[in-house]
Amino acid sequence: MAFEILYTEPASTIFQELEDAAKKAFETRSKSKKSKSSKQEGLFKQVRKTLQLLSENPRHTGLHTHEYSGLFNPFNTNEKVFEAYAQNNTPGAYRIFWCYGPDKKQITIVAITPHP
Repeated sequence: MAFEILYTEPASTIFQELEDAAKKAFETRSKSKKSKSSKQEGLFKQVRKTLQLLSENPRHTGLHTHEYSGLFNPFNTNEKVFEAYAQNNTPGAYRIFWCYGPDKKQITIVAITPHP
């Protein structure tokens, strides 16, 4: 039961910024011939994996998915917004806020942000 992942404009912008930072860090690391990944690379890898798990199974136990009441669903204010963990036990751990819709078998990413 795979879901198509869609993004709001702010979520798309953040995702692109994370990807660009990871690419830049990878290029810098490659030039200096270091083998250890940077924080930016690791963060992007974790966010990307979380999105993959969301598309495969939004109830995956590793996501720690739960309802979040601080945001409104962009399609229907009566519907729920959920929070999934991209990181855990990390200062400023990243979270992905999402909702079902607008159509069946679609998930919309509302925000990608560090935990407040």
